[in-house]
Amino acid sequence: MLRIGIILGSTRPGRNGEAVARWVHELAVKRGDAEYEIVDLKDFDLGNLDEPEHPATGNYQYERTKRWSAKVASLDAFVIVTPEYNNSYPGALKNALDFLYSEWTNKAAGFVGYGVDGAPRAISHLRHVLGLLSVATVSNQVGLSIHTDFADGFQPAAAHEDRLNVVLDQVLSWGSALRPLRAA
Repeated sequence: MLRIGIILGSTRPGRNGEAVARWVHELAVKRGDAEYEIVDLKDFDLGNLDEPEHPATGNYQYERTKRWSAKVASLDAFVIVTPEYNNSYPGALKNALDFLYSEWTNKAAGFVGYGVDGAPRAISHLRHVLGLLSVATVSNQVGLSIHTDFADGFQPAAAHEDRLNVVLDQVLSWGSALRPLRAA
């Protein structure tokens, strides 16, 4: 069974991402087709990229980096939950991606974005960066609007559940297809 990490990409106090990540997790677990877990960047306290050696070496000095490395390495694929801040994704998420290299290779990722208009620019930027890390990103995505899906607390429109299932289907397909490459 594949292990899918739902990466909570914001560490901002009062973030909406916690509710979104829980929603993704609850719907995903009901499917019974993979092991799903929420991976909250806040739990890793990465700080700014400060490892003395390049991430491609895999030689990490700090325990927090070793913990982060072990977590990402243990997963087959990801659903990244990201807000859109100033037309891109949060610095904490960029930093977390940059801390590692080979741990991301030959894995798949899908996206659930939230913001004024569903975080399309943040997701577009993530696709580019993840491509450089050899992560296959799936074509579908979920975009949640602050104006409609968060108007009175987090209450996503019903259609988003169908979109999320398509994203999860694609992440599972690609994660499975890439498994032989990860084994090599």
